[in-house]
Amino acid sequence: MANVTDAAFRRLIAKYGKPDVTWTEFVSVDGLCSEQGRERLIHDFWYTEAERPIVAQIFGSKPDNFYEIAKLIKKLGFDGIDINMGCPDRSVEKQGAGAALIKNFDLAKEIITATKKGAQDLPVSVKTRIGYNSNIIEKWIPNLVEAEPAAITIHGRTRKEMSLVPAHWDIISQAVTLIKHVNPKITVLGNGDVENLSQAKAKVDEYKVDGVMIGRGIFGNPWLFSNRTTPISLNEKLAVMIEHTLLYEQLFKDRKSFDVMKKHYKAYVTGFEGASQLRAKLFETKNGREVIDIVKQHYPEAVPVHA
Repeated sequence: MANVTDAAFRRLIAKYGKPDVTWTEFVSVDGLCSEQGRERLIHDFWYTEAERPIVAQIFGSKPDNFYEIAKLIKKLGFDGIDINMGCPDRSVEKQGAGAALIKNFDLAKEIITATKKGAQDLPVSVKTRIGYNSNIIEKWIPNLVEAEPAAITIHGRTRKEMSLVPAHWDIISQAVTLIKHVNPKITVLGNGDVENLSQAKAKVDEYKVDGVMIGRGIFGNPWLFSNRTTPISLNEKLAVMIEHTLLYEQLFKDRKSFDVMKKHYKAYVTGFEGASQLRAKLFETKNGREVIDIVKQHYPEAVPVHA
């Protein structure tokens, strides 16, 4: 997720509850193809060995650029490449990318083919939706299958629905049948409204997907994949929030705005008495030192000794 699953947050996830596979934020192939753009964006591809297997997610609409960046991703040592064909962001769609590709069947296939050529032996996957304005899996999914990606992740909503309605897992299940009938070697992942591992396992059993991609469920919860059975205390959550903040500053100072962290504060600081007041103060912070000082005022035991 853009400005959520960056290198800092992924390191925390790898430490506190590593998933089977990790994806980067999605990155523009057009931006990466220019020298200036690559310098500005390459930090989105920073990763550690602890995060493996890790897949680089990219977006765009120019097959030649996908070819070139697939070669770069291969050189950087990633374990796979994922093409985003589902993002509903208007700035992405104006480029003919993301969910806009659901309306351009031929270009979608060209992009997959070009990426596979540049990737060489790296697996290439696609993340998409069930349609643009309506459910069109009976046309859209077979079109993708023709290009033979290694995996297809299906978000169970149309672009028009955004995330405003429950995910249509029954339609995801129909897509599984379509894909497996033509090419059973393609891995099919479902995505939408899954908040924990027990829900994910239930979706696999009921809808016959090969696995589940969890997105928003990880927000503010790096323990999600840990199989932890004991509750996470407020002090522990705030301590990890501070750890996250300091790691973010260490990696991205002078590269990314500190305000990005405030999305995480909204997720970490919720569900307890006084949460809204603490969040309001955290939203005013400009650096990690201020975050530590504010938490120390209200929850001193949550602040690590070395902080």
